[in-house]
Amino acid sequence: MMLRRPAKQEYRTWLMDGRRWNAFKPRPGDIVVATAPKCGTTWMQQIVSSLVFQDSAIRALPIVSPWIEVRFHQAEAEMHRDLAAQTYCRFVKTHLPIDGLPLYDEVQYIHVARDGCDAAMSLHNHFMIISRSHYERMDRLGLEDPAVGRPHPRPSGDPAEFFRYWLTNGAVEGQSDGSPTLSFFDLEAGYWAERRQPNLLLVHYNDLKHDLDGEMRRISEFLGIEIDETVWPLLVGAAKFENMRAAGDQLMPQLKALAGGSEGFFYKGTNGRWQDVLTEDDLARYDRKVQEKFTPGLAAWIAGGRRLAGDPRDSSD
Repeated sequence: MMLRRPAKQEYRTWLMDGRRWNAFKPRPGDIVVATAPKCGTTWMQQIVSSLVFQDSAIRALPIVSPWIEVRFHQAEAEMHRDLAAQTYCRFVKTHLPIDGLPLYDEVQYIHVARDGCDAAMSLHNHFMIISRSHYERMDRLGLEDPAVGRPHPRPSGDPAEFFRYWLTNGAVEGQSDGSPTLSFFDLEAGYWAERRQPNLLLVHYNDLKHDLDGEMRRISEFLGIEIDETVWPLLVGAAKFENMRAAGDQLMPQLKALAGGSEGFFYKGTNGRWQDVLTEDDLARYDRKVQEKFTPGLAAWIAGGRRLAGDPRDSSD
């Protein structure tokens, strides 16, 4: 297995510990689904699951597709032991920036992007359904780790206030946005910079919503998975938002611990909710951050996806 480069940066928050990747033993053909939070991670995991298994069966994604760096789903040794025991084409999840990951030539990486305002609104809904006991658990994890050293912040119930905090506060040293998660803007810029690597595919949330069938065919081609047209409609159906929401308790059984359960997690799957929430000043602040952090090509991609900005690999910047 050819290591192109090791992780260049170590990221640790209340939720994530990038050191858990140190024991990862890759296999040729492994798939890494890499996104910022609330940008279509679970959606892409289900798409990949349907493609890998070639059926529409409901499988618990945290089991078949573990989140490597999360601190509390499984003990680290147990997680890596279970991952090593998997005999199918493995696919894992990460919310780490690309500089926090080891990059292997024989591993395939899929990054899903989404408009930042849409991602922030979805993230706010997620934090509103987290239970008090879960926050207290993250408090303890943060206080026990000297790299974090503080309790988890309690996000405002006002989505506009949450957006302003998210846009102007970083969770780790050197970042200026994204708290209480990692920087959205730095993460997107990092994956964009690697967009021409042959084993990295950039997918956009908007394109999945507009043409799920077409995007799944694109993903299948990237992964080298031959399409069986006799079962294809079932695979696409299993990845539709309404079907995933209906099967939420089976797909994401750990969500039963959240105040809103799986229905709160699979909230709406829509874009544009910020239009009735954010002020002109809020949007101007966001636009200034975009101009500061993104190239024009990346800004167009994040705002509109492949349908509006073209294939990321063709962008000159």
